[in-house]
Amino acid sequence: MTVRQNMGALGEQAAADHLRRSGYRIVAQNHRCRRGEVDLIAERGQLLVFVEVRTRATAAFGRPEETVTTAKQRRVVAAARDYLARWRGPQRGVRFDVVAVTDSARGPTLLHFENAFDAGP
Repeated sequence: MTVRQNMGALGEQAAADHLRRSGYRIVAQNHRCRRGEVDLIAERGQLLVFVEVRTRATAAFGRPEETVTTAKQRRVVAAARDYLARWRGPQRGVRFDVVAVTDSARGPTLLHFENAFDAGP
C-alpha cells in the first residue's frame, strides 16, 4: 500500500468512527462499480447516506473538501445508483455527504458536510 493509499484508508476509518459516534450505522465500505466508487454507505433513520471521504496531510495546498469535483460527484452518484439497484432493504431517502479529514500532530480533524451535493438530473 502506498503512503497516499494508507493515508486515505486512515481517513476513511476516522470518518467511519466519527459517523458511528454520530448515530450512523455503516452498511458498506468502498462500493465499486464500473463507473465509480463510494467510500462509505451509512444508514441513519430512514436515510441511506453515501459518503465521499477526502483526506489531506495538510491544508497548505487547499482543504480536502475542495477536491470533490463535479466529475468526482458524478462517479459517486453512479456508484450510489449501482448500489441502490442491488439494495434489498426497505426503500429509503438518499443523501450525499462529504467528510473532510486533515491530519495534524494532535490527530485528524474532521468536518462533516451533510447534503454536500445531489444526484442531479
